[in-house]
Formats: sequence, structure tokens, C-alpha cells
Amino acid sequence: MLRLLFLLLCFPALAQQSAAPALHPDPVGALQIYRANLAQLRQRNPNHRDLPDLHFLLLGMGNRTKLFYQKGRLINAETGAILEQWHVRDEQIVPSEYLVNLSLWDSTQVQLRETETGVWVLHTGKRAGRLIARRADGTKAPLVLPRFADKAYGPVLRVLHHEVLMNIRKGLPVPNWMVYNRPWYRDASLMAMVLRETGNLPLIRDWIVAIRDPFDRNNHGIAEADNLGQVLFLVSLVADKTHPVVAMALDSVTRFTHGTYILGKTDYADHPVFQTKWLKYGLQSLGLPDPYIIPDVYDSYSSLFWWGFTDQHIRSEATANPRFSGTSPFNYPYLAWAEDHFYGEKRGLVSTSDYPLSWEQRASEAQYGGMVVLDRSLVNQKLSYPHTWHAAEMFLLLMQK
Repeated sequence: MLRLLFLLLCFPALAQQSAAPALHPDPVGALQIYRANLAQLRQRNPNHRDLPDLHFLLLGMGNRTKLFYQKGRLINAETGAILEQWHVRDEQIVPSEYLVNLSLWDSTQVQLRETETGVWVLHTGKRAGRLIARRADGTKAPLVLPRFADKAYGPVLRVLHHEVLMNIRKGLPVPNWMVYNRPWYRDASLMAMVLRETGNLPLIRDWIVAIRDPFDRNNHGIAEADNLGQVLFLVSLVADKTHPVVAMALDSVTRFTHGTYILGKTDYADHPVFQTKWLKYGLQSLGLPDPYIIPDVYDSYSSLFWWGFTDQHIRSEATANPRFSGTSPFNYPYLAWAEDHFYGEKRGLVSTSDYPLSWEQRASEAQYGGMVVLDRSLVNQKLSYPHTWHAAEMFLLLMQK
């Protein structure tokens, strides 16, 4: 009897979770709202960048099969197979609603909608009042997709959240799943801050639990010192100090210890302030003893760590130690957005296109051949988008506005 009662109570909730969504009632209006919100962001951040506007939308956030829409076709992004195609008279791609709205030449309507229950293909059919709904294969994995309705940049936050979630593949949080096969602990840590904010940490929990190496070794196999604090922080999100990698990380600290701080390579250079900040943050996140003192020296990466120890920072006044400039914010826009969060400035670049809003270019370890699935021009330009570190930095800053 109790079992029957349990099933009766649960059935409505289960049915609701698997129910297909309705047609979005106003795609044109939703697109106008998003573009107006994006225009406000561009007005606030006057530095812009023109990106190739390929008129596409990625679908399959989190651990769902990766798909994309472009030019009347729904394509499996992992295999390149065309799943469906339509003769399109008019289209609206609404990134903030995870929506593609198609008016077909036969006077029917198709909508591609990604919701918390999956990626759905909705077709009005030729009979009045009839709606045919189908969930795309491999897209049933659950997600939490807040609307951020109480935030000034709610529609933009929806897109940035999407760009973070799109780059989780088979439980791995990667910078861009088309050009990177392995997670980077630094990027994954910023992604995890977003996932913690939105209730989506379970998407990468198994990956964190399985970590056994305190270094990601993605920069030509180098054991980078900042990884130690990052892996401790990641563990703190889903486990405790008994996690096997914690002891390995603590043992590894000794090889970088330089008096009261740590010193090693990050992106092929010494960044003792950045590295020690990360270590202290990781230790404190797990409730472990923290005897380290942030060194009183200039470090160009210090301003990338904006969420703690902000009073322990030396500004550069010398031309020999400039802040990120030249091509760095252009190719690696997450650097300027992180500095904006630290200094309270507005130097970060904003795309002039509706979508995507984040990118990275000419990264030394990226395999840009993977971008051919979207367009060969991206391979030639060595440009990948969206990019999770960039999207996460923008998201975490705009959440405070």
C-alpha cells in the first residue's frame, strides 16, 4: 500500500518532467528583448569585437548529445550527420530562449527548443491545432536552467550559462569541446563556480571524484603550480579532505615551496602571487591548515584572482610590467574580464554578434580542426567559440550587476 501511494505521489512529477514543452508564443519579441539587453551590455562595455556571424545555435547542454542548427538543418555536431532539414521561409534564432523558430514554405511551423527536459523538435503539422513533439535522441539528461529574471542582464546571463553548459561533454568540463579533449583545472574551476551558482554541479561530480593527478599537465606536460589550489577547490565542491588526490596535492606542494609561498610555472612563467592565492583558497575551501603568505611582489596574474585576497596585490606602474594589452584581451578575452572584476573596470570585449558571446583564438594547445563542423573559416582563423573561461568570467561578473 505504501509503495502504491509513493508511486501515485511521484507519477505527476515524473510526467511533468518528461512532458514536451509548448511552442514558444513570441520568438520575435523574445529576440528583441535579448538584443536590447545585449545592446545595454555593449553600451556598458564599449570595447567590441566582430566575430564571424554564422547564424547557428548549439543544442545539447550538459551531458546531452551535441547538436546544432544552421541553414535549415539540425545536425549531430559529434558526427556531422544531418538529422532533419526543412525548407525554411523565415527563421529566428533566439539564444536566450535556447530556441530556433522556423516558418516553412508549406505554411507550417517548426521550433527547436532546449529545456530542462531535453532538446525538442516541435512541428505544428498541416492539420490546424495539431502539435507534433519529439525529443532528440540522447538529450534527456536533466539540467537546471534558471531564467535570472531578477538580474539586470538576465537574457545575456541565460546565453552565457548556455555557453558554459555546452562545453560539458560526457561529464568533462572543457574549454571548448570541439577543440579540447581534456579539462583544464583553471577553466574547470571557473566553470564550477557557475555550476554551483545555478545548481548544476552534479554534471561534473563524477569527473571530480575520479581525479587522481593534482596537475592537468595540459601545457606541454608541465606540472603547473596553480593547479594545486584549483584541484583542492574542485574537490571541496563534491567531497572532503579524505579524497585521494588531496594527499597527493599536499605532497606536491613541497616541490614548489619557496619560503612562505609557492613558486612555479603557470602558462610558462612564474606567477607566485596567483599560485599562492589559489593554494590558500583551495586549502581554506577544504578546511585544511594554511601556513602560506602571499608574497609582496608584482605578478601580472594576481588580478585574475578577483574573489579573494584582493587587498594583497601590487599594481604595476612600470612600462616593463604592463597589464594585459595588445592581442591578449583580443585572443584571450577572459583575461580582461577577470581584470574588470578585480579593478571594477569595463575593458572586457563584447561580441558584435548575437551568438556566441565567448571565444578564444590562437591558443597553443587547441586543436582547431574540430571547428570544421561549424565552418572551415574558423579552422583557418584558429578561432573557437564558445569558450567556457570567457563565458564564466562574464557570467560571474554580470551576476553581481
